[in-house]
Amino acid sequence: MGIITGLFTFLYHFPQIYKWLLKPYYIVSFSMTVAFLLVRKTPGLCEHLSSARDDGNSCEFDWRELEILMFLSAIVMMKNRRAITMEQHIGNLFMFSKVANVILFFRLDIRFGILYLALCVAFVMTCKPPLYMGPEYIKYFSDKTIDEELQRDSRVTWIVEFYANWSSECQSFARIFADLSLKYNCAGLRFGKVDIGRYSDISERYRISTSPLSKQLPSLLLFQGGQEVMRRPMVDNKGRAVTWTFNEENIIREFNLNEIFQKSKKLNKSMSLREKQNSRLQSLAGAKTKKQ
Repeated sequence: MGIITGLFTFLYHFPQIYKWLLKPYYIVSFSMTVAFLLVRKTPGLCEHLSSARDDGNSCEFDWRELEILMFLSAIVMMKNRRAITMEQHIGNLFMFSKVANVILFFRLDIRFGILYLALCVAFVMTCKPPLYMGPEYIKYFSDKTIDEELQRDSRVTWIVEFYANWSSECQSFARIFADLSLKYNCAGLRFGKVDIGRYSDISERYRISTSPLSKQLPSLLLFQGGQEVMRRPMVDNKGRAVTWTFNEENIIREFNLNEIFQKSKKLNKSMSLREKQNSRLQSLAGAKTKKQ
C-alpha cells in the first residue's frame, strides 16, 4: 500500500519534478548523481576499469559497491522521513549520492576520485539551487525598513521570516511560506521576510545566529503591536536552537493562524467602515467649502 501511495504521489508531482529537472542546477546535479553508474555501465569504458568481482567482469558492480549503494539508499530514506517539500527530497538524494560517488570513484581509481571531488567543489562554489519565484503576498524588509514597518500600525500582526539565501533549509521553506501568505494575508495579518545573511546587524538585533551550525535558519517571528510575541525555533539557555519542523501544519497550529486570521478579518471590516466614514466626512467638508 505504501509503494502504491508513493507511486501516485510521484505521478501527481511529476509535472513539477519535470520542470525542476529542466533547470541547469538540477540537470548538472542529476548528471553527477549517476556519474559512477554511467562509468561502470558504459560499453567501451567499463572494460578498462578495475574490478573486485571473482568473475572479473568489470562492467558489473562488485559486492563492496553494492554494499555502498544499499547503505546510500538507507541513508536517503532515513533523511527523507523528515523532509517536507519535494525540493528537500530531491536535495537529499543529490547530496548523499554525490558523497557515495566520491567514495566509489576513490575506491575505483584515485585519479577518478580526485577529478570527481574537484568537480563537486567547483559545482558547490559556482551553482546555487534556483530560488522560489512563484506567487506570494510577502513584503521584503531591509535593515532600514523593518522596524518602521513593524511599528507603523499596532493593529497589524506580522509573521516575519529571517532567512539567508545560501541556506538550503530556507530555500526549501520558501514555497511553504509563500503558500501561507496566499492563504492568510489580509490587512490585519501580514507576512514579511528579511535576509539576515545580507543585513548582519539585524541578526544581532534579533539574536539570530547565521552560523550553519546554529540551526536557527530559517527563523519565524510573530510580532504584535511592533513587539515580538513568539518565535520558532526557540532558543534554549545555552543559545542552541530547539529542533522544530517547518511544515505548514506546525506553523498554523503553533502561531494560531486560523484564530489570528478570523480576528484580522473583523479588523478589515472595521478598517473599511472607518475609511468609508472618513471619505464621507471629507466629501461633506468639501461640499461645505464649495458652498462657502
